[in-house]
Amino acid sequence: MVYQHTNSRGQTYYLHFKDVMLRSGHKQRIYYFAWKRRDGQTLDALSAGFEVREFRRSRRPYCRKKRS
Repeated sequence: MVYQHTNSRGQTYYLHFKDVMLRSGHKQRIYYFAWKRRDGQTLDALSAGFEVREFRRSRRPYCRKKRS
């Protein structure tokens, strides 16, 4: 089951990841939400210690670390 988030406007977004190569040569995994599902890039769950928030103006979801 793909992790999905429905924002306050009723739009559904799906959590994706992508492995990118930084200029320094290190690999890093980035997480993002998209309207459409992309095969092989979706995640089943949100990583532990993270939460989903929404931007105020656009209501697009994003992930961030939980604050204590």
